[in-house]
Amino acid sequence: MATVHDVAAYILERSGEMTTMKLQKLVYYAQAWSLVWDEAPLFPQRVEAWANGPVVRELYDAHRGKFKVSSWRRGRGDALTDKQRETVDAVLDFYGGRSSQWLSDLTHLEAPWRDARAGLAPGERGSREITHAAMAEYYSSLS
Repeated sequence: MATVHDVAAYILERSGEMTTMKLQKLVYYAQAWSLVWDEAPLFPQRVEAWANGPVVRELYDAHRGKFKVSSWRRGRGDALTDKQRETVDAVLDFYGGRSSQWLSDLTHLEAPWRDARAGLAPGERGSREITHAAMAEYYSSLS
């Protein structure tokens, strides 16, 4: 199975430099749509519902302190299968041209992030998991 680092490497190989916040949101949407279209997770690392939207902590720990990234040495884009690349490509075609703030705002409107943050004040720190089941249920209702 690919790791979140492999997915990040592939996204950056295809899209070039971007903010770390945008990378986090694109990785999240890649995971969500993989659960719907491929009926399997793209990577095993958990997604958490942070104040600014979904975040994979392992990815965050690797880019902490950076505003933008242009490559990802911890992963290998070629570790993704053809089917996984097809899924990520579709996500990038739809979401890739959007700003990091637009993507963050969108996640705040969607049930998986909102439900995982239930009871937390806006801006309050939190690390509750956005489950695969929550993502699959919500995003499958959109397709």
